[in-house]
Amino acid sequence: EQTSANYAPLSPLSFLRRVERVYPDQPAVIHGSIRRTWAETAARCRRLASALASRGIGKGDTVAVMAPNIPEILEAHYGIPMAGAVLNALNIRLDAATLAFILDHGEAKVLITDTEFAPVMRQALDQLDREILVIDIDDPEGPGGERLGEATYEDFIASGDPKVQINLPQNEWEAISLNYTSGTTGNPKGV
Repeated sequence: EQTSANYAPLSPLSFLRRVERVYPDQPAVIHGSIRRTWAETAARCRRLASALASRGIGKGDTVAVMAPNIPEILEAHYGIPMAGAVLNALNIRLDAATLAFILDHGEAKVLITDTEFAPVMRQALDQLDREILVIDIDDPEGPGGERLGEATYEDFIASGDPKVQINLPQNEWEAISLNYTSGTTGNPKGV
C-alpha cells in the first residue's frame, strides 16, 4: 500500500520546491542582462500560478505558450502545473493553421505568447471560433513585436502571490503537459 514513507508522486514541481530551499541564492536564470536566483525564479513561478488561479484556471485547463527559450517558458513549465493546469508549449516553427488547430483541439483557455510571434499568432487566433485570454511576453532581449493580449506577462504575474503553496499532483496520472506530434500526414495528434 502506498504511504508517504514509501511513495511520492513524480513531478518537476518537487524539483523546484527542493532547489529553492537548498540553493535559494544560486543562479537559476541568465538571459542577457537578466539574472535571477532560484528563490526569485520560484517566486515568479508561484506568481504565475496564483495569477492563473485568480482568472479561474485550474485542474485540467490548458494554457498554451508560444515562446522561444527565454525565462518565461521556464516559469511556465512550473507555474502552469502549480495551478493544476496543463502546459501546452507550442512549436515556434508551426504555421497559423496548425497553431489554430492545436489551440482549438487542446481547448486552450489561455495563450501566453512572445510579441515576436504576433503575426502568426494573430492569424491563428483569428481562425478560432472562441475568445481566449492572451498574455503578451515582451522579451527585452528579443526583437519585440505587436501586443495581442489584454496584459503583459510582467503585469499579469505582478497580480499573483509569490508565496502561494506548491501543490504536487496527486499522482502521475494527472496531466501537467500536452504536446503535439508533427502532423506530417494529417492534423497533429495530442500526446
